[in-house]
Amino acid sequence: MKQNDVYVNLDGDRIALASLDAQERKFLARLRRRARTRPDWNDFDNYWTVALPAFYVARGVVRKTVPQTTLWQIAQDLSSRLGIAAGFIRPPDFLDELDELVHFKFGSERAFCTATGMPEALIRQVRAGRADMSLETLAKGLERIGLRLRIMPAAPPIALPRARSKRGKRPARSA
Repeated sequence: MKQNDVYVNLDGDRIALASLDAQERKFLARLRRRARTRPDWNDFDNYWTVALPAFYVARGVVRKTVPQTTLWQIAQDLSSRLGIAAGFIRPPDFLDELDELVHFKFGSERAFCTATGMPEALIRQVRAGRADMSLETLAKGLERIGLRLRIMPAAPPIALPRARSKRGKRPARSA
């Protein structure tokens, strides 16, 4: 698969672009261009959450199915990158995956801790950001439920232009 046929999101997941038609690719290019200008996070969200459904509805796609499209996933990811760059949200990390695991696979911290053998108080504190957990403890607990830790490359950053000074010139580089 060619480099431009794949989009890598913040989680490191590869999203295939091969299925996008010419109009969808053009819309994606427009979204990427807009994100590269580093707009206000809310302005970007207000743009794409209106423009993307309008794009698909005009093509006869049912509005309810638009959030399941590839372009929607990419627009959400671009929005997340802008929110991170602006300092409004934090980048995804293992805590997000731990939260998903606890809530969606086990339904509660108690059920998760029973299955993994990890202390419930520790999991509660780690999820709240008040404690740290050793990799060994996490790895052993995950192994008990058939999962394992994995180190993976970070998602590539969005190409954002450097900030300009008040006079519209790029700031001087320091030596």
